[in-house]
Amino acid sequence: MAKKKKFYVVWQGHEPGIYNTWADCQVAVKGYAGAKFKSFETLAIAKKAFNGNYEDYKETAKSKSVLTKAQLDKIGEPNLYSIAVDAASSGNPGIMEYRGVDTQTKKQLFHQGPFPQGTNNIGEFLALVHGLAYLKKKGSDRILYTDSKIAMSWVKKKTCKTKLQRTAKNSKMFELVDRGIDWLKKNTYTTTIVKWETKAWGEIPADFGRK
Repeated sequence: MAKKKKFYVVWQGHEPGIYNTWADCQVAVKGYAGAKFKSFETLAIAKKAFNGNYEDYKETAKSKSVLTKAQLDKIGEPNLYSIAVDAASSGNPGIMEYRGVDTQTKKQLFHQGPFPQGTNNIGEFLALVHGLAYLKKKGSDRILYTDSKIAMSWVKKKTCKTKLQRTAKNSKMFELVDRGIDWLKKNTYTTTIVKWETKAWGEIPADFGRK
């Protein structure tokens, strides 16, 4: 039986990118201190991972396994009376944008960007705060979905723990970050933030589809 093909994502290495062979991946990471890379079963997943953050994908293969029927039954179906948010960055850091959509219809409710330099985590954070402000302004009791545990944690702590340095290139984006943190500190909200179960439901409706 032929060996199943894998795709290799290099987030940090001599030349970040997606590689079709382990040999090419080795060239990209060998001798590079702190290299970050991982293999994936399909090109689509590899592209999604490359546009995301290494920390979100470094789990073992076991944790990424297909869910059983019992697990799917326990998770149930998504609540369509909700909005979903997501972000995308071409590179990390790279050109970044975020948006929020109606979960059921996928109608876009808000969108910001693209910003010339940002990260996926910052975008996810901004999307969540924007979603909270949007729902509060509308007086809506809908829930809010995100597929980012990191963004959920930052919102809960009312901070943005990015390591990205502020520069003239990303100043506009950081203005939004500061406004977002200020909003969280000055406002209360009743919106329930829920983790989108990608392994059970597929890509979050707000996904930018960059596969």
